[in-house]
Amino acid sequence: MLATKNYKFWFCTGSQDLYGDECLAHVAEHSKIIVAKLNESGVLPYEVVWKPTLITNELIRKTFNEANVDEECAGVITWMHTFSPAKSWILGLQEYRKPLLHLHTQFNEEIPYDTIDMDFMNLNQSAHGDREFGHICARMGVRRKVVVGYWKDEATQDKIAVWERVAAAWADSQDMVILRFGDQMNNVAVTDGDKVAAEMQFGYHVDYCPVSTLMEFHKAVKDEDVKALYDEYLSLYDYDPAIAVEGSAEHKSVMNAARAELALRACLKHYGAKGFTTNFDDLGTADINDPKFEGFDQIPGLASQRLMAEGYGFGAEGDWKSAALYRTLWFMSQGMPKGCSFLEDYTLNFDGANSAILQAHMLEICPKIAAAKPRLEVHFLGIGIRKAQTARLVFTSKLGSGVTATVIDMGNRFRLIVNDVECIEPKKMPKLPVASALWIPMPNFEIGAGAWITAGGTHHSCFSFDIDAAYWEDYAEMAGIEMVRIGKDTTMESFKRDLRINDVYYMLNNR
Repeated sequence: MLATKNYKFWFCTGSQDLYGDECLAHVAEHSKIIVAKLNESGVLPYEVVWKPTLITNELIRKTFNEANVDEECAGVITWMHTFSPAKSWILGLQEYRKPLLHLHTQFNEEIPYDTIDMDFMNLNQSAHGDREFGHICARMGVRRKVVVGYWKDEATQDKIAVWERVAAAWADSQDMVILRFGDQMNNVAVTDGDKVAAEMQFGYHVDYCPVSTLMEFHKAVKDEDVKALYDEYLSLYDYDPAIAVEGSAEHKSVMNAARAELALRACLKHYGAKGFTTNFDDLGTADINDPKFEGFDQIPGLASQRLMAEGYGFGAEGDWKSAALYRTLWFMSQGMPKGCSFLEDYTLNFDGANSAILQAHMLEICPKIAAAKPRLEVHFLGIGIRKAQTARLVFTSKLGSGVTATVIDMGNRFRLIVNDVECIEPKKMPKLPVASALWIPMPNFEIGAGAWITAGGTHHSCFSFDIDAAYWEDYAEMAGIEMVRIGKDTTMESFKRDLRINDVYYMLNNR
């Protein structure tokens, strides 16, 4: 399992010394209570850490810079309990580099109509203070999420929880390394892009790793470890009985798949990588019949499926943007029950209102989205530099609503395209031995597919049953990238209008 950090979020309360020490004591007490209750709610996935009340330029700047260098801090939540003059926040906000959530709430839930006086007014000034803070953030162009609601309400806590998950995934991406085993598939445009621009925008780093280097790890794999992993496969999955027959072609293919997985794991661990890409035209020594053959018998599909389930990003045919996006998606949805996967649009089914798109790939679909226990099978794969019998997990996906997303390089910016989809029951496909899902893109096949194509969407995407578009909206805000959503209310007229407006915006704001 790929290790993850236990991130935390700082809770910073704004005020000033105009109202005296007694008022400031109440401010500190109230913010401590809010933090404690948020942590006790069971809704937030990460701990919130209380920080002393911020009342001066110096303390605000110092606190934000401490947050910048604290590796456990994935973001800051601000709340203006009383009135905090916004000029005090300028230097701190200028130097702050992590995600920011502005919580517009109030300690007191209701106005105490019978007893309200000036003391209560002076102490409960979030309606005043949060607008001042919101103004300076808008004036400075500070990217942030604004959550409005009473802090005890679960709906408010849910919004904070979404932002926490995304901010933690954003922090994870700041030291993400993606290894490319081989290049992009020749002449494919949409999976390529500007890696320098991506690192500047998203934080992750893309490295090339020669397959010859991976083969050094392959040669170092021990036979006893291969056997142990093979036994693990048989304990976890249903399987074709021929796989258990030692000496059979199926048995050999699964043993080769186990060796490939161990080699990939060792290489990824050695380089500290969180994701990888493969290419079926670059698999090691080309001639599988050569006595000195050293390489994969086919693309390491089973390994890719299992590594995705454990949190490694994956992109087929050298698609490093999808590999990075999948890692981020997996990190956002840790602990959620239904799963996520890399997927590819494969073939269409025209059926009136139920027209749908079959999602599959040659092999590499994450078993976390499987509706039932996956079945380990071996079948011929006749694509790429090597045609051979190859192991893979076969299953169909769960049913229900989900969201798929992709990032594309538009030249002057990155665009995140998000589509709500509905996974439906497919008919039996006895001669298609791959993992698959069948979905209707919202609002229907014609508009959903048409809008995706109009926006320049890829044939690869990263799909989840567990998250919704709100997560991707927060992600786009943190990354400072364009986002377009295709949902149940989308029309082609409005969607094309939004794309044209976005083109003008990014043309005028492009540095």
